[in-house]
Amino acid sequence: MTNSQPDDAEIRAIVGAVEQARRTGRREEAERLLGQAQARAPDHPLVLSEAAIAQLHGGDASAARSYLESAIAKDDKNPSLWLNLASAFRSLNLPAEEMNALERVLALEPRHLFALLQKGSLLEREGKPKAAAQVFHNALVTIPAGTQLPESLRPAIQRAMNSVRENLSALETFLAGRLQGTRAQHAAAPAERFDHTLAAFLGRSRIYHPEPSFFHFAKLPALEFYPRNDFPWLDDIEAGTAEIRSEFERVMTEDAGKLEPYIAYPDGVPLDQWKELNHSRRWSAFFLWRDGKAVPEHQERCPKTVELLKRMPLADVPGYAPTAFFSILDARSHIPAHCGVTNTRLIVHLPLVIPGRCRFRVGSQTREWQTGRAWVFDDTMEHEAWNDSDVPRAILIFDIWNHLMSAAECDLVRTAVAGIGEYYRDESTRS
Repeated sequence: MTNSQPDDAEIRAIVGAVEQARRTGRREEAERLLGQAQARAPDHPLVLSEAAIAQLHGGDASAARSYLESAIAKDDKNPSLWLNLASAFRSLNLPAEEMNALERVLALEPRHLFALLQKGSLLEREGKPKAAAQVFHNALVTIPAGTQLPESLRPAIQRAMNSVRENLSALETFLAGRLQGTRAQHAAAPAERFDHTLAAFLGRSRIYHPEPSFFHFAKLPALEFYPRNDFPWLDDIEAGTAEIRSEFERVMTEDAGKLEPYIAYPDGVPLDQWKELNHSRRWSAFFLWRDGKAVPEHQERCPKTVELLKRMPLADVPGYAPTAFFSILDARSHIPAHCGVTNTRLIVHLPLVIPGRCRFRVGSQTREWQTGRAWVFDDTMEHEAWNDSDVPRAILIFDIWNHLMSAAECDLVRTAVAGIGEYYRDESTRS
């Protein structure tokens, strides 16, 4: 009486048990199970593969190669078989054959992390660090953010990161030499955009894009800080810095109780980055206009500031804009990275009380505030702020229409946004 033909599912289950025993260090159990699998199906590709791995661990790469080539003859579409064969070729010091096996893996799975890492290390061994760095880069970008990698893989990942970093540094030095003459030829021309592009290519910076949380207007430039020359009226608001600061200081002295947390989400809202600042006076505000409505009792306290603001091209959307307020960031406080609601408006900062060590980042650019020196930026680009000093920092913030929009476009936005609010007004969206 002969044994029945082994069931494929049964063999795969035994092979899975072999792999588990091997990974957990139960060598004798792995050998026993492998013997069982070989007795049942000696020519099964997965059984041959496990036999090859056992030979590799035992130091017999030639026997492992023989097993794997037999397995591949039966199943040449399994990337693991080709990867194991590449390992056998490495042990046999056959780099050309190893590269061919790795290329077969990548033909089947172009983003195969282990194959990419091994290919990069093979190129390093062959004295090709530039090609290795490119392959290592391809390996690293296959790893999703937040992935927990096995401890055994970390040295290879670190090696790949070092290779990429060293190659980019060498490329940067090389390009600096090549660009020297061209930069001298165009010394008077602005090069900020090119410098940002090159820094991003070399991995030293990042190109940010607008990410409005509400209303994204198409085909407006993705600028972080806008050129000052686009806003000649900034001179007027800056000239009033002393009067504005005086009114602010009176508010801080006499109306401090009217300051309110800028971040004030209700219960049941996912806070994400705002958990630390929600309902906190560490970032507080004194509103002159809020969501398109004047705050009369506050405006009465700051008549010069209000007069100056009325001369600015404030955004005006019923129920939404303008918003203008004194923003106070407490000592040793950080406003986390976030994005604003729409790129149809831009944001103006006029620094009033800057104790030093106060930074502001928009996208890839970080600047220090200077008292009385205003700037305009797109708050739908990721931005954040720090007050690393021991006293509060204060600025005047207000929103203006994006000056690159036409009057007709502003009217259309004004009507559309008001319509969106009207559409949802009768039904609560709170959960």
